[in-house]
Amino acid sequence: MTERYRPNVTVACIIEAEKRFLLVEELIDGQQKFNQPAGHLEANESLIDACRREVLEETGLTVTPEALVRIDQFSASKELAFLRFTFCARLTQCQNAKPLDVAIKATHWLSMDEITALGPKLRSPLVSATLESYLQGQRLPLSLLNSALL
Repeated sequence: MTERYRPNVTVACIIEAEKRFLLVEELIDGQQKFNQPAGHLEANESLIDACRREVLEETGLTVTPEALVRIDQFSASKELAFLRFTFCARLTQCQNAKPLDVAIKATHWLSMDEITALGPKLRSPLVSATLESYLQGQRLPLSLLNSALL
C-alpha cells in the first residue's frame, strides 16, 4: 500500500491599498524571502478564520477577506506539497503594519512592478501567479466555502 498523500493546507491574503500590495519579509533557510501574509490552517478553524488570524499575526492588521481569488495545488518538492487558498482584501490606504510574529522581519507595501523585480526572492511562484489572477479580476464568492467544525 502506498503512503497517503497529505498536502499542507495553507491560506494567503492579497491585501491591496493605493495600488500597492502588502508583503511580508522573512528568512527561510537563511535567505530573504517575500510572501503575502500566509500560513497553515489550524485544527477546528475555518479557512476564513485562518486567513484573518495569519494576517493579524504577520502584519498586526485586522482585515476581513472579501473574496477567494484562487485555490492552488502546489508541489514545492517531491516531499512537500500544499493546497493553498488565496483570499483578497482591500484597504482605503496603506497602513503601518507591525508583525506580531517574530519570524516576520518586516512588512512592505509594494507595487506590482516592485514585486515582479523581486524574482527569486519571492517565497514561491504562487505570489506572482495569484497577484496576476487578482489583477485580472478573478474573484470567487466566500459562500463557496463551507465549514462543518466540531
